Amino acid sequence: MTRDESEIEASRAPLMDHLIELRGRLVVCVIAFVLAFFLCFFFAAQIQIVLIKPFQAASAVHAAAAATGGHGNMIDLLMVTAGLKPIPEGGQAAVQLIATAPLEQLFSKMKIAGFGAIVLAFPVIAWQLYRFVAPGLYRNERGAFLPFLIAAPVLFCLGGGLVYFVMLPLVMWFSLSQQIVSDGISVALMTKISEYLSLVTSLILAFGLCFQLPVITTLLGIAGIVSSKMMAEVRRYAIVAVVVVAAVVTPPDPISQLMLAVPLVLLYEISIWCVRAIEWRRGKGETSPAA
Repeated sequence: MTRDESEIEASRAPLMDHLIELRGRLVVCVIAFVLAFFLCFFFAAQIQIVLIKPFQAASAVHAAAAATGGHGNMIDLLMVTAGLKPIPEGGQAAVQLIATAPLEQLFSKMKIAGFGAIVLAFPVIAWQLYRFVAPGLYRNERGAFLPFLIAAPVLFCLGGGLVYFVMLPLVMWFSLSQQIVSDGISVALMTKISEYLSLVTSLILAFGLCFQLPVITTLLGIAGIVSSKMMAEVRRYAIVAVVVVAAVVTPPDPISQLMLAVPLVLLYEISIWCVRAIEWRRGKGETSPAA
């Protein structure tokens, strides 16, 4: 029996002990979620203001451009959203969202609090999951699993950042450009707070999950389910699947779909190299004893 196998054997416990441990870790996860929920709900108004900032930037750039008979510059929009450029002269910084039901704003705050609680409590949930499954893993598997606990939230934040600083302002800028004001006829964008926040949270969730592609494929590579050669051979089908996913999870405009499809294709290529690196390390480890 190897040293790793003896460690796993020593960590064996009766089923009831596993259930008790699972219950304890679930309680910790629930407590972390509840505390994060109340914290986010307390600051729900401030969180909403932060999430509305991209809409404010799009509205300001569009208003300034409309005053000169245009629609605005995309680069200026992204720089204003990132705070690298002030709101242009003639732009209206005020944004008015509406609530059409008495409790709509309350439910919107609860939705924001729930979404924020998942994000804040994720490190605790992921750590409790790791601590529960770690005794059943070999030492090298534990070492391989830990980096993904860091990579997953980092990639999620990258996806969320792409939504906040690029996708949202472009989507709202595109929506504002569809308004009609001509000959006494006006078609104005009157956005509901609940629908806007649903758009924000769904886009952040979609991009954050899609950006987990390298994590998922690398774990599958470690498990031996996929190989770099297999992923390279099905690259064309993967690109088609990426385009389909981008068309489903983003608003129906080509800019939004490209903003998701292009990073996903790049992440797929990165995933191939990650799996290839794992295969190289595995082959090196197998040949080293013979040497």
